[in-house]
Amino acid sequence: MARTIEEVRRAVGAARREGRVVGLVPTLGALHAGHFSLIERAREECGLVVVSIFVNPTQFGPDEDFERYPRPFEKDVAGCEGHGVDAVFAPEAAEMYPEGFCTEVQVKGLGSVLEGEFRPAHFAGVCTVVLKLLQIVQPEVAYFGEKDYQQLVILEQMVRDLNVPVRIVGCATVREQDGMALSSRNAYLSAEERARGLAIAHGLRAAEAAWKSGERRAETLCALVRQELQGAELEIDYVAAAEPETLKPVEGACGKCVLLVAGRAGRTRLLDNVILSPEV
Repeated sequence: MARTIEEVRRAVGAARREGRVVGLVPTLGALHAGHFSLIERAREECGLVVVSIFVNPTQFGPDEDFERYPRPFEKDVAGCEGHGVDAVFAPEAAEMYPEGFCTEVQVKGLGSVLEGEFRPAHFAGVCTVVLKLLQIVQPEVAYFGEKDYQQLVILEQMVRDLNVPVRIVGCATVREQDGMALSSRNAYLSAEERARGLAIAHGLRAAEAAWKSGERRAETLCALVRQELQGAELEIDYVAAAEPETLKPVEGACGKCVLLVAGRAGRTRLLDNVILSPEV
């Protein structure tokens, strides 16, 4: 395990001299089956797998859950070892943001809509820390989950715009048997809140079923999702149809779109999405 930038660079440098492809899985920790699916994909494709565990303070707003975010560090490290991770990079905040640090990375436009509207500083924090991790580890490939779909699109834009020599790989959302998308924040939910939060997955399933039956009107698809959330008395931040590559809003008939949802069960914010295309 590496706690410093120098330590992880030393481990990666040795592997690269041996000609091994380096894969990076950035995480906040509190690892679950969704994270492990990313690690397994990296293990299949790369000769050296690095997992970062860092609860990044800059992507949390002042009234968000930074202090209470789950940190089962020993369990996370054991899980990484059990899934064949070669190096865990677990820096302290001062290692990533030393005294005098004053740089911020923003992706204009994409970072200010949807999640960006409700969490204005979030994506600047995400982009800054991910770019630092890419610079530190210098992987050939980095793996992210599609559950955080907007984040994935923004990071792809960032590496294109800044000519970062890395391939971003999006991996399918992993779900519980009942359809709920796995998230570290699910641990906050009471049994009653979890039952209500499941309405998000039900709504997306209803929209997907309508799509398969020929429905192509974005407003109708969103209404099906919204109906489920309202029935469960969830607080709705947004239900939106967007172009998968650009996140531009889709109105009227669409040939392909992504439905993105954010809602709250109690104090817990839940995200999910489904990509609707002719192949679905």
